[in-house]
Amino acid sequence: MGLKTAAFAGDRLEKLRNSGMVSRSRMKLWMIRATTSILLWTCLVQLTALSETWGPRVLKGWPSCFSQESAASAAVALDVHSSPELPARVLPPKRVYKNNGYLMVSCNGGLNQMRAAICDMVAIARYLNVTLVVPELDKTSFWNDPSPDTEGVTSKGQEGVEMGMFYEMPPVSWSDISYYHNQILPLIQKYKVVHLNRTDARLANNDQPMELQRLRCRVNFSALKFTPQIEELGLQYRGGGRINKNEIYIAAGEIYGGERRLSSLTSFYPNLVRKETLLEPSDLRFFQNHSQMAALDYLVSLESDIFVPTYDGNMAKVVEGHRRYLGYKKTILLDRRMLVDLIDKYNFGSLTWDEFSAAVKDAHALRMGNPSKRLVIPDRPKEEDYFYANPWECLQPLNEDERLPLDSI
Repeated sequence: MGLKTAAFAGDRLEKLRNSGMVSRSRMKLWMIRATTSILLWTCLVQLTALSETWGPRVLKGWPSCFSQESAASAAVALDVHSSPELPARVLPPKRVYKNNGYLMVSCNGGLNQMRAAICDMVAIARYLNVTLVVPELDKTSFWNDPSPDTEGVTSKGQEGVEMGMFYEMPPVSWSDISYYHNQILPLIQKYKVVHLNRTDARLANNDQPMELQRLRCRVNFSALKFTPQIEELGLQYRGGGRINKNEIYIAAGEIYGGERRLSSLTSFYPNLVRKETLLEPSDLRFFQNHSQMAALDYLVSLESDIFVPTYDGNMAKVVEGHRRYLGYKKTILLDRRMLVDLIDKYNFGSLTWDEFSAAVKDAHALRMGNPSKRLVIPDRPKEEDYFYANPWECLQPLNEDERLPLDSI
């Protein structure tokens, strides 16, 4: 009995010793795995730091097994290099955030002329790596308006600009970006502050770098906003149901001699409306300046189902381009010379009404704001098609589902 008990106790002792050895082995294995994981994560952090410091080209040929996204990226890279049609993607160098100086501008003309000028100056400032001081809107020479109309253009260093000396000059009309790079930038670097005392001379329409053209679009269609009061009231026309789809809105002030001259037109089209007939005087009392009224007309024209510009003013051109950007909203560009000829023929009885109607429709079938490239006239940029009326670099063909997203511009 004593021998059996001793043997049993010995067996238990041996099992306990073996289990202790197994536990120590498992502990060592766990420690090895933990240490390996820490080393792997340390390597990953180091690789990430290297990639941020030296760029992707340093690590271009290194294999990666950390994520499915890395594997997918490697597969795409192999695809690109193996395909003879697609060139290898070259990443642009990192931008050096060096302030070359300050650019002051005074925008003059009508509201939409100043709007386009601001867009151009923002693009020029970004291209030259200079700080754009908030543009001065010179409305006294055109409309004698004292109130602000736009917001959204940022500035830095306003105090330093106001206290320092600056070089003042007018820019050369319809110059391309090389003029600003070769002529204006050296002046900014020399004087630190350059004031362009008028901006009705804008960038040229054509032959500009693609990234510059898309930046002009990004400023015009996204960054530049009217003041909140104007935006809210202007969008109430459509969203609030103040204009139904059977009404014709005249986006102008007193035209054609006022109500007396419009009486014959309103007799044929009783649903002819203007902002003065849609809004109460109390609604309009905060918007009595011409530029603010033009801003309201701009927003209504932008949101309308059909837009028909009656003359080739700056507002008509900018609205036309904005509507193209919003998905080629129908914009009927009248062929006025042909219309006069057709109207004369109808009045003299050489055309029936059906013939007249068909001729008008045929003449304007391709004048609905369709996609097209701007007219290029070498050495005569003023006679080319206006950039903001047809910024085709920022637009998608009609067979595309969506236009270019703003973050790609």
